[in-house]
Amino acid sequence: MPKLSVVVPFYNVQTYAPDVLRSLELNAREDFEFLLVDDCSTDGTAALLERAADRLPGAVLLAREANGGLATARNTGLDAARGEYVAFLDGDDWLSPGHLARTLEAVEALGCDFVRTDHVQVTGRTRSVQRVPFGPQGVVSDPRSAILPASRATAVDYPYAWAGMYHRRLLDRGLLHFTDGLRTAEDRPWIWRLHREAKSFAAVGESGIFYRRGISTSLTQIGDERQLDFIRAFDQVLSDTATDRESGQLLPKAVRTYCAIIAHQIGSIERFEPAVAGKLRQLSAAALARMPGALLDQALDSMDADRSALLRRLRRRTPAAGAAA
Repeated sequence: MPKLSVVVPFYNVQTYAPDVLRSLELNAREDFEFLLVDDCSTDGTAALLERAADRLPGAVLLAREANGGLATARNTGLDAARGEYVAFLDGDDWLSPGHLARTLEAVEALGCDFVRTDHVQVTGRTRSVQRVPFGPQGVVSDPRSAILPASRATAVDYPYAWAGMYHRRLLDRGLLHFTDGLRTAEDRPWIWRLHREAKSFAAVGESGIFYRRGISTSLTQIGDERQLDFIRAFDQVLSDTATDRESGQLLPKAVRTYCAIIAHQIGSIERFEPAVAGKLRQLSAAALARMPGALLDQALDSMDADRSALLRRLRRRTPAAGAAA
């Protein structure tokens, strides 16, 4: 059994894939495997992966037969993973040399279900370190303790799957797979489930992941209908949390976060295609109508004036019959 399986999906990233693959070479060990998932790329990505598979120690090339999006591609890698631990990387990001070994050493020393790491956000030539929003560093804690309070950013608002490392027992319990078919916000139901159901975690200060922002091929920069999957993702967060044994404590956080994401999307609606912008308003109004009224009132009262006013106007819209994501 390999010590570590690293799941790396790729889709039309031939410009960035060489950086990713070089960084994997600088992290390779004889007991690591790298599951390179080609999600039906139509550019030169597949050829790059085929060449890399010949020279990257531990590389396993997995070619999907149909494009499924990031969540489904990650699941393809998870289904093939054999390691005692699992990590993720995206096909347009990269790692500093030795990052995986250092993170593995940390999670093994702590003996917890998973660790969360800091990362470096890269926007053009600007770099900034983004910290895990959880105070204790290197201290094993209950993952549930990192969900609240609702009024500020917590560990569930830091959803990046690649910012961490996870013991195989989580995979065996079904906690590491993503909701199949989600094209965006796929990590939101995932991180909430992880923090509700895992037994132990820790935040560690390792910041060896470099996360590209603002690139033209990123789905977050493309205003098409795939962006609307955030509605399905957060509906799942709410429905899953509503069945939790501590739903009364956790639902206010879930509702407030959902509201904040809707406000963000509506606040930048000009980046969407006109038909998609109309559907975004329709689906967002329907989502607000589905939320528990008292919790929605509480969330709107707690937000700043601009976002609260935007959402109250949207709430007054009459959702079209049967509106759904």
